Amino acid sequence: MLSCSITLLSQTLKRKGKRKRKTKTKNKIRTKLKINKNVCKKQKSIAKNQQLEEEEEEGFNLKCSAPSNSHGVQPLGNLYLNPGSVNSRNTGLGNLQILSDELVLEILGLLECPQLGVLATVSKSFYVFTCHEPLWRNLVLDYLRGGFSYNGSWKVTYITNFYPSFDVSRGTPFSGLRVRDFYSDYLFQSWLCANLEMKPEWLERDNIDRKRGISVDDFVMNFEEPNKPVLLEGCMDDWDALGKWDRDYLINLCSDVQFSVGPVKMRLKDYFNYSDQVKEERPLYLFDPKFAEKVPTLGSEYEVPVYFREDLFNVLGNERPDYRWIIIGPAGSGSSFHIDPNSTSAWNAVIRGSKKWILFPPDVVPPGVHPSPDGAEVACPVSIVEWFMNFYGATKNWKKKPIECICKAGEVIFVPNGWWHLVINLEESIAITQNYVSRRNLFNVLDFLKKPNASELVSGTRDRINLYEKFKNAIEASFPGMIDELMLKAEEKKAQEKKLSFWDSVTDWKAGAFKFSF
Repeated sequence: MLSCSITLLSQTLKRKGKRKRKTKTKNKIRTKLKINKNVCKKQKSIAKNQQLEEEEEEGFNLKCSAPSNSHGVQPLGNLYLNPGSVNSRNTGLGNLQILSDELVLEILGLLECPQLGVLATVSKSFYVFTCHEPLWRNLVLDYLRGGFSYNGSWKVTYITNFYPSFDVSRGTPFSGLRVRDFYSDYLFQSWLCANLEMKPEWLERDNIDRKRGISVDDFVMNFEEPNKPVLLEGCMDDWDALGKWDRDYLINLCSDVQFSVGPVKMRLKDYFNYSDQVKEERPLYLFDPKFAEKVPTLGSEYEVPVYFREDLFNVLGNERPDYRWIIIGPAGSGSSFHIDPNSTSAWNAVIRGSKKWILFPPDVVPPGVHPSPDGAEVACPVSIVEWFMNFYGATKNWKKKPIECICKAGEVIFVPNGWWHLVINLEESIAITQNYVSRRNLFNVLDFLKKPNASELVSGTRDRINLYEKFKNAIEASFPGMIDELMLKAEEKKAQEKKLSFWDSVTDWKAGAFKFSF
């Protein structure tokens, strides 16, 4: 259950309103000052210091452009701070009040626009629920696909596209009716996650290895073979994309080409119009695997860094799974915790903006993340900010702390296979990412592709069932003897790790002393 401290309430619910209450408070302070100025100054100073300490501890700040909660929804914990209040959420829902907010919204998601409009007139409670933006986002994406121009909110976007003669500026439903005593954790958190700034403590940890100018052999020995992340600097300095790829250039170059954005396809011009205005918990993310085929110039203005040029999936030619993407998104967009597809490794190069990365090794499941036993599904918090709010703090006391960094323009991060990772854009960002298979990772990929449930796990290709046989046969045809050679080396390495040296055999390495057996 959510509850707001005095500090958080003052930052969110009271910041933009209640002028009269502030005036009364000021008058009381003036009266007290007349009685005893010195005492009150001291008390005011102490209170200010306490408030600063409390704010520093709580640390939640709204974005400068954050709108007030359009319907006055408050977290459920606030209900218990107002003993005389009755939750209008329950009275307005009638017999449906026993349902959770998520279930109410799931039912409403089955309705069309006219039904939602009628239901909004039944009660204030239904009005709040039917105005929930994700409902209207789904309607827009389902019926308009990518052919829309975002207009401030998803509800207004739907109305202006289907009812262009309707003047949305004149009606109060679009300015947002405020409902008193409406308490809902789910609806409040959705608004809060969309409008919170990232806390400084979420950004300060930077414990990744950073390298500049290392050789390929050093990279393989110290990072790829031990399956360890690293941030590489200076390896994309010669890219044309680094100097060219801004908004104007990309819009002019790509013109009417449509790119994959979530479940729809959009022109860059329309996507940037959306990303400039949107304030939502999970912004749409442009993530297109065919960008270089659609606009060949984009593919020619970057090159694979020297560390990642061995990609054995190339033996499949056009039948290889999707492997490269252009990624564009506003601040707050990103990817929640996942493991890269098909047990591949990856690299991600930031061309514009900056990204916060959090990575957990394969044997550590991030807090709040619940993968199914077969790995086919992953349950995790609705939004990235929600994970930071509820779970990030727990990692402070972990022995195996996550690897974290902020990757800025001109930097490349190596993501080893099997590592859980979360990424959030700290500002509008443009990046290129590619997944690949090298000799160091070949067996992991082959083992993954031949799993019994490979048809559910394999992604990026139409032929999920036969990919293992195709890939293995293509490797053997292109590189005869490679698999046997790598298998022999792997067995030798495993045997070497098990074999003890003379000194290991005569010393107790745990105690650091000699041991003798007679």
